[in-house]
Amino acid sequence: MEQEKFETGKIFVADNAKVRFRALEVGLMLLFTLVTLRLAQIQIVKGEKYKEIAQKQYQAKITLPAKRGIIYDRNMDILASDATFVSFAVDPQVASAAADKIAAKFAAVFGKPRRYYLDRMNSDSRFVWLERQVAEEQAAKIDPRRLPGLIVREEPKRLYHNDQLAGQLIGATTIDHKGLAGIELEFDKELSGTDGYMILQRDGHQKAHASVDYPRVAPADGHSIMLTIDRKLQEIAEKALEKGVELNKADHGIVIIMEPNTGEVLAIGQYPKIDPNKFNRYDPEDQRLRGVTDVFEPGSVFKVVTAAAALEHHLIRPNQKFFAENGTYIVQVPGSKPRPIRDTHEYGWITFQEAMEVSSNIVMAKASDVIGSERFYTMARNFGFGITTNIEYPGELKGTLKKPIDWSRLTLNTMAYGYEVQATPIQIAAAYCAVANHGILVKPTIFKMELSAAKETLRTASTESIRKVISEETAQQLKTFFEGVVERGTGTKTIIPGVRIAGKTGTSKKYVNGHYEEGSHTASFVGFFPADDPRLVCLVMIDNPRAADYYGGATCGPVFRSIAEQIINTSVQYGHSAHPAGSKPAPKSVVSASVTSSTQTRAVGSNVIPDVRGLSVRRALHVLRQAKLDPVVNGSGTVVGQIPAAGQPARAGMRITLQCQPRSFTTLSSN
Repeated sequence: MEQEKFETGKIFVADNAKVRFRALEVGLMLLFTLVTLRLAQIQIVKGEKYKEIAQKQYQAKITLPAKRGIIYDRNMDILASDATFVSFAVDPQVASAAADKIAAKFAAVFGKPRRYYLDRMNSDSRFVWLERQVAEEQAAKIDPRRLPGLIVREEPKRLYHNDQLAGQLIGATTIDHKGLAGIELEFDKELSGTDGYMILQRDGHQKAHASVDYPRVAPADGHSIMLTIDRKLQEIAEKALEKGVELNKADHGIVIIMEPNTGEVLAIGQYPKIDPNKFNRYDPEDQRLRGVTDVFEPGSVFKVVTAAAALEHHLIRPNQKFFAENGTYIVQVPGSKPRPIRDTHEYGWITFQEAMEVSSNIVMAKASDVIGSERFYTMARNFGFGITTNIEYPGELKGTLKKPIDWSRLTLNTMAYGYEVQATPIQIAAAYCAVANHGILVKPTIFKMELSAAKETLRTASTESIRKVISEETAQQLKTFFEGVVERGTGTKTIIPGVRIAGKTGTSKKYVNGHYEEGSHTASFVGFFPADDPRLVCLVMIDNPRAADYYGGATCGPVFRSIAEQIINTSVQYGHSAHPAGSKPAPKSVVSASVTSSTQTRAVGSNVIPDVRGLSVRRALHVLRQAKLDPVVNGSGTVVGQIPAAGQPARAGMRITLQCQPRSFTTLSSN
């Protein structure tokens, strides 16, 4: 019996062992299956994801920034270009052990708290900026060999070669080299180019090397933009405007010079000015190009619309007489108080032409009743008021030109002398260009040409005629009116002996907080010369002059005269075509080529490398690029060395490396 029990137990133990073995076998098979499925998931289903994670641990994609295109004036003078500066970044994973050391060093050099740099390095990214576009004297204090994980990069930085000249027009870029404002923003796509890249791999010692598995993709440099602006004219206009604003104790000033037959803007500026190299330091109010982005009630310069409508429709003759009411005209308004319209001086019976010359509001109001609302509105619209000009600049406003259905009983009379309408200065300048251009309105333009990185012409602007606004006979009669304004009327302070000038003065009260404010005005003068064959149209506007005589003729007229005199005294030359240097002859400047360029004084010979030592970086870049050379800048401040040296034979496109130091580090002559 006991033997039987033993045998039974033996069988039970054996069977139990088999079950455990089978369970273990099944478990191992399940585990193997799970491992296999997991491997399949990792390698097949999520293979790309984990491959990317692994690559990030030992690979880094480094951007190779494209060189931003150059901005030229119409004569290929450089207004904006790139220079190379040093920037510092870190790989936080590699730099973690040295984070305190890096933060302490950067805090000492750049004057920021250590915590600032520690917070930046506390990142999961493999690339974090610490300082960008560093001055040479600061960069020299950082030794990357002593700071593990520190990355040194050369980055392009935008340089504006003429300081404050045309600052609002040119605009600026962000620290990442993208257009922020002005021409830089308007043509950002063309100027930017396409960044390249390269892949770096880290070895076991955490040293980075270019990957052999990935080709280096070179950057494609941006295209260059040639503007219609003439740098010399821009300088003349800005200096004259600055003097006028300060003399009249005004808030702001605007100046525009245009070529009436083509619509090309030869100068457009304002005061106060800004330096685009320090763009973000300025108030947004001063960053705008007011000639395009701001609107004003134009005042009497808008009388060009009234006179044009009256003459074009043969409703009023130039010698037709009106009674100017001895300075005060009471307009009866049904259901409301009578409305007075006043002139600056008391006039009795005067002709329509004389009314334009002395700028009679009363006669213009009476003339508008003859013209009628539909004719008046259509003429204003045809001159381009109430419509954007589509000039190549961001933020242009269209102004305000109400439709007749929205007019009050007084609107027609008020518009006749430039109130209840808002216009941009560029619209006003374009309207007077139409008068100077035989009655044809052309589109204002700042853009002249787009060039490839190799300076090949890609596209060229052409004159765009918008419409025939008035007949040639009407345009000629208006020129006669405007000559009378200068010779006998409100614009006598623009007279230049021996030169026929035509123009119109304007003064309007400023509309502030729902009412017209006493003692606050916008003064203007817009004219063209020579009157018999207009070559240039110039608008000057001064905002809120506080001088005793605040009228447009007294404030803006002298600024116009100063600009015209300087242009005339430099023997005006003007060509309508422009070509990039090296392809066709460069265009003639509006200002005589007899004005000697300082570039010429630096050249050792016509085909040798110029000596630019001792010049600022901006000036050196200008000199070398004028000589068709390709400068590369190391450092900032003043040029202390150049490779190759001056006087050696030069060839187009040759690279010239400039070594620069801040001015305080240079040795100056004591002579």
